[in-house]
Amino acid sequence: MDRSTADDIVAEAEAELESVDWLSAAAAIASISAVGIALGLGLPLLSVILERRGISASLIGANSAVAGLASLAAAPLVTPIAQRIGVRVAMLAAIVVAGLSAIGFYVFTPFWTWFPLRLTFHFSITALFVLSEFWINASAPPRKRGLVLGIYATVLSLGFAAGPWIFSQTGSEGFLPFGIGAGVIFLSAIPLFFAWDREPAISKDRRRGSFWRYVYAVPTATGAVLIFGAVESGGFTLFPVFGERVGFSEAAAAQLLTAVGIGNVVMQIPIGLLSDRVRDRRTLLAICAAVGLVGTLCLPILVHDWWLMASVLFVWGGVVAGLYTVGLAHLGSRLPAADLADANAAFIFCYSAGMLVGPQAIGSAMDLFGPGGFAWSLAVFFAIYLALALGRMVAARSS
Repeated sequence: MDRSTADDIVAEAEAELESVDWLSAAAAIASISAVGIALGLGLPLLSVILERRGISASLIGANSAVAGLASLAAAPLVTPIAQRIGVRVAMLAAIVVAGLSAIGFYVFTPFWTWFPLRLTFHFSITALFVLSEFWINASAPPRKRGLVLGIYATVLSLGFAAGPWIFSQTGSEGFLPFGIGAGVIFLSAIPLFFAWDREPAISKDRRRGSFWRYVYAVPTATGAVLIFGAVESGGFTLFPVFGERVGFSEAAAAQLLTAVGIGNVVMQIPIGLLSDRVRDRRTLLAICAAVGLVGTLCLPILVHDWWLMASVLFVWGGVVAGLYTVGLAHLGSRLPAADLADANAAFIFCYSAGMLVGPQAIGSAMDLFGPGGFAWSLAVFFAIYLALALGRMVAARSS
């Protein structure tokens, strides 16, 4: 074999390694993004209904925090389950359970019944997120991971933006919003069939209990998603309550959430591309946290101008969502492919821990300090992560 032929073979192999399995990535992205619509619709919908029924912000936060408990329970179990029955079958089962749970919120009206419903719904949603992100990460080569995850975050954000917009059009009365939410969840099964033969394999050599070490393996990544989980879950859950308490109508508050979602849509691909080019992704994560901190502190002074608040939330939402996108890319870049299934589960576990803490902390702050407690509690979360990110960067440079 002459040298030119050998070089051609090597170049072809490198190109193959660096190519993206777009069919697999697209199927996983489309599937989880349909679920994003249901989440974007469901979080404010359920909070408004509970507020109308006279439930306090603290109890609304407690009910929402069950989502975090469900996700914490699900995260370490999803990978072993998928290893036994396959990624695609596990995802289909989760879709069915999540869709039926969504309908259950309409069928069962006593407040206590919404706790087990939150549990089953978010256990299933967590399974979908863990397995979809594993599928996406496995489809993306290292030098294109930020781009692919940016596309994933963009399409997912479209779902989250569409959810509040649908809510602003349907309102909170009757079966329609619940039917739409359940319908899009069931429709999320369709993309899986287009890539049925391309599911990623979970390594049979994964060590028992290996999930837990990944919670601490890349603390800047898992810390970023923990804070983002607290901010996103608490913010989406209680922003409609905050909006009504400062004088916005139900529709106007929902449309402000849509502005956050549109910011996510516009900014995630640029942020993902930038994360592929920066020398240290922790710098970008620190910037995202700093923007989140400043933007949050501005909220109380913007409540009298809907358009100005929408503009700030547009930028704020897009940059803050970078904590998730860049954090996931940072995690993937620090670990070998064989570790990705458990690492992604640990990533979602930390996101779920944030979902558990965020709604309860923000709801309690609003009960104690009034509407201003919404912004102040969010600011504390961003300040904690900014200190962590800067501390890790300083420690890395001094070592």
